[in-house]
Amino acid sequence: MTTIQSKTVAIARQPADLYAFLQDMNNFRQLLPEDRISEWKSDGKSCSFKVQGAATIGLQLDGGTPGSLVKMKSTDRAPFPFTLDVHLEEMDGRTQAYQLFQADLNPILKMMVEKPLKNLFDHIADKMVALHG
Repeated sequence: MTTIQSKTVAIARQPADLYAFLQDMNNFRQLLPEDRISEWKSDGKSCSFKVQGAATIGLQLDGGTPGSLVKMKSTDRAPFPFTLDVHLEEMDGRTQAYQLFQADLNPILKMMVEKPLKNLFDHIADKMVALHG
């Protein structure tokens, strides 16, 4: 099992606010690097997009715990099955957040995607801070 964890960021919003934001997959586009994403589609509960120089990614909400955990999983549009969980924890009036990606990847695929995915998840973490303080 390949596990990639983003950096942990502190966001000046309550976890419930961030949870609500992430429950609308239309908002996910705001967290992605605009210059590397095309063919964006969303119906609010799922989204798909093409990453420049890579595959089309499909992502859908998959439950979680209000105010603390947003669970997402790949759709059949993704090149391999994966989960992406966003962990939210209230700390001193702020939210600490990080993402945890898990996929069963063969060693060659892992070598190819590990660094770009880590960079993508760190970018998403930075955008959460930029959008929400």
